[in-house]
Amino acid sequence: MSVHHDHDEPVPKVPLAMIGGIAVLSLLLAASASFGLVARDAVPEASRAAAGTQEVASRALFFHDAPDGGVLISDAATGARVAKVEPGTGGFIRSTMRGLVLVRQRSGIGAETPFELTEWSDGGLTLSDPATGERRELVGFGDDNRAAFAVLLEGETA
Repeated sequence: MSVHHDHDEPVPKVPLAMIGGIAVLSLLLAASASFGLVARDAVPEASRAAAGTQEVASRALFFHDAPDGGVLISDAATGARVAKVEPGTGGFIRSTMRGLVLVRQRSGIGAETPFELTEWSDGGLTLSDPATGERRELVGFGDDNRAAFAVLLEGETA
């Protein structure tokens, strides 16, 4: 029994053209936002400034590993402990901080500069690193994850 393979089959042109069109459209849209041809409403700083959004609360925080595997969070201004994330809990806080600390390590920056947690009048919550310029908009991760950081804006909790 012999199997015949016909390598002269035509390539379906319509699906190939559609895929190419989508790729070109994606590149054009990205470029138009980069060059300022399209408003950057998806960029929180730009949309907040345009809407006149104000800072409601802000707190400088240090995050340190505890000997037991937890994470100690302290107020940078007073040194008071704000919270402790117990070992095996606080996955969102741990993963968010791990990402920010990794950027610091790659840049050769230590832990001397605190992170800045800011709540905005539009309900937004931003965690920023003044040392690297990195920012994380926490609202986009859902109410529970936003709440994990929002409690850190309150007074001494632990």
